[in-house]
Amino acid sequence: MPAKDDGSDKEKCFDLFVKIGLDERTARNTVANNKVTANLTSVINEAAVTDGCSRTVGNLLYTVATKYPANALPHRPTLLQYIVSSKVKTTAQLDAALSFLAATGSESLDLSKFEEACGVGVEVSEDDIKQTVNEVIEENKATILELRYRTNVGELLGHVRKRLPWGDAKVAKQLVDAKLFELLGDRTAADDEKPARKKKEKPGKVEEKAAPVATPEKAPEEDLNPFLIFPNPEENLKVHTEVPFSDGSILRCCNTKALLDKHLKATGGKVLTRFPPEPNGYLHIGHAKAMFIDFGLAKDRNGGCYLRYDDTNPEAEKKEYIDHIEEVVQWMGWKPFKITYTSDYFQELYELAVQLIKSGHAYVDHQTPDEIKEYREKKLNSPWRDRPISESLKLFDDMKHGLIEEGKATLRMKQDMQSDNYNMYDLIAYRIKFTPHPHAGDKWCIYPSYDYAHCIVDSLENITHSLCTLEFETRRASYYWLLHALGIYQPFVWEYSRLNVSNTVMSKRKLNRLVMEKWVDGWDDPRLMTLAGLRRRGMTPTAINSFVRGIGITRSDGTLISVERLEYHVREELNKTAPRTMVVLHPLKVVITNLEANSAIEVDAKKWPDAQAGDASAFYKIPFSNILYIEQSDFRMQDSKDYYGLAPGKSVILRYAFPIKCTEVILADDNETVLEIRAEYDPSKKTKPKGVLHWVGQPSPGVDPLKVEVRMFERLFVSENPAELDNWLGDLNPNSKVIIPNAYAVSFIQDAKVGDNFQFERSGYFVVDRDSTPEKLVFNRTVTLKDSYGKGGK
Repeated sequence: MPAKDDGSDKEKCFDLFVKIGLDERTARNTVANNKVTANLTSVINEAAVTDGCSRTVGNLLYTVATKYPANALPHRPTLLQYIVSSKVKTTAQLDAALSFLAATGSESLDLSKFEEACGVGVEVSEDDIKQTVNEVIEENKATILELRYRTNVGELLGHVRKRLPWGDAKVAKQLVDAKLFELLGDRTAADDEKPARKKKEKPGKVEEKAAPVATPEKAPEEDLNPFLIFPNPEENLKVHTEVPFSDGSILRCCNTKALLDKHLKATGGKVLTRFPPEPNGYLHIGHAKAMFIDFGLAKDRNGGCYLRYDDTNPEAEKKEYIDHIEEVVQWMGWKPFKITYTSDYFQELYELAVQLIKSGHAYVDHQTPDEIKEYREKKLNSPWRDRPISESLKLFDDMKHGLIEEGKATLRMKQDMQSDNYNMYDLIAYRIKFTPHPHAGDKWCIYPSYDYAHCIVDSLENITHSLCTLEFETRRASYYWLLHALGIYQPFVWEYSRLNVSNTVMSKRKLNRLVMEKWVDGWDDPRLMTLAGLRRRGMTPTAINSFVRGIGITRSDGTLISVERLEYHVREELNKTAPRTMVVLHPLKVVITNLEANSAIEVDAKKWPDAQAGDASAFYKIPFSNILYIEQSDFRMQDSKDYYGLAPGKSVILRYAFPIKCTEVILADDNETVLEIRAEYDPSKKTKPKGVLHWVGQPSPGVDPLKVEVRMFERLFVSENPAELDNWLGDLNPNSKVIIPNAYAVSFIQDAKVGDNFQFERSGYFVVDRDSTPEKLVFNRTVTLKDSYGKGGK
């Protein structure tokens, strides 16, 4: 449908906004926002100032248009009259008024309490402000003289505001600035210097490079309670959503007192949330955020969270997915209040559909899917929309009893085909499917849609907070329309931004294609952002929840979170819990010529960097034998100043053991490939080379070290946001998985179990994979030791 040319309307709005005192830039920005434009236009008309007003009044009207609480709309005209008559004339008064009205909601307004709450009739002169500023400066004089211009001016103004809440904030700021200048004089260079920060001490020994990065300070948002933004159950009387209809009427969604009292009696006033996944795939890290919000809010308020399987499509659900979801929820540390299925409520849903038809809010339709799409795009009513109620009741009963073919009829809600919201275009409530249901069996051949069932089951389960991602925001209108039409309890709905992580895809369709077309090794491939994949990669639920908490519960959609941020939290966790060990990925043989062939010196290696000498459990034994192995990359034929590895004639320290010096190099027939290094060790340890290498020795003469397979994982996709690419499969990283079949490890890890985490010194954090056998352990790299996020970008 071609867009209307609304240029002239926008110019009219622009002129109107300039008339009330907005500057041109603000007016232009306002016109660009349809919602604010509509609100401000309504406010100007209600205030009867279409011919203009003072800038002060205009700015207050703009604040009303952008901040007025939706639950208190009946009282907006009253507030506007107070503003136009200059009874409410400052931003402080208006902020107080808005808070008072938000608490009042749609209940009757007590004008005397309203006026008291927002300072109507209270006059604060400039002399009053000046006297209060002088008192505040005097009380804080010692601190001001010490800090000079580094004094927190906002804190001083806060003291003034507390004593004179209705004083002019601008005047107060000018007087505070003037008083500070009078007391301190001109700013000096020292006033502009940043306070010196204590530098962290550098580690004294080069070998400390192998230790994990020091723990940075926690991000401030992790110390806050993210659930404070949500109201309590008893507050769910307020209007918080409006549904405008094409005839000009507005549905203001709220519970009646009787409905809320009935709900509170059933719940005992407890918070009840729900985590409602569809059992048609594996959960990914986006679901970890949903779990954190749903289960986290319930836990924070001592309530409960349902694990509810949204199983309205019998063709997509599988027992495999149901079992996986329950297992992963528990692994993530959450305990459901109850486990339910939407299909548990099929009978109630059917009965409410009959009620909806009887009240004239639903009808049986015979349009094909393509016809429904075309009619919705053209905003046309279905030819069967106004059929008699008795006819729809009879046909719906026929649908239930299998008397109508699949695809020949649907039950549609009679909403508003002329609405500006596409989700009010007579959504489908029921469709026919002659498919047995995995949970409900073959009792039903009609199944409810998500749009019909979701909100009703929320109401039937007495959910207090229905929380979902922002793509469902436009469905809020149909959610409340249906509950209002049925006259049943309405939960509080709130949407938050989706979690989008870089270098991966998270849509079910794309994930399914990666798995089914064998681009990856199943749903738990460690390169995927499925929770099964992250678990197999060695990431812990504690780290994942910490990552989600750090992001916060925001409504800023479209933000792409760097995967490095997740890796930072994983390192923080594993740094505390993963013991250190030594594994050589690409072994190079070293023969110690001044150590007898059949002898070995046992040395102590640390499991933890802060291991205490008296704690035997913090160490493990390794043999320093005359044949040992270092990394191929730790040897070069040509030395250089910035190289700390081994080279001909050069010395290094073998970690936890002795210095060694390269005395001879054995080359292959090509005269380039290094086959073996011969070296002498310094038993006195008087040699003090800079380089420190990890190594693995023979456990006994003539016996190779423990062989393990190591899988090195990198980003699955090359681009940060592959989902935006047309050929997203072409962006797959060909080096996302590299297998090292024969790495050498110390014997300390030979009894490791699946899921055990280790830090391989100088290499990264690794976990024992389920592909391990009694003959050979397999390790997956979880993350590297490098921590660019912790250093640069929390």
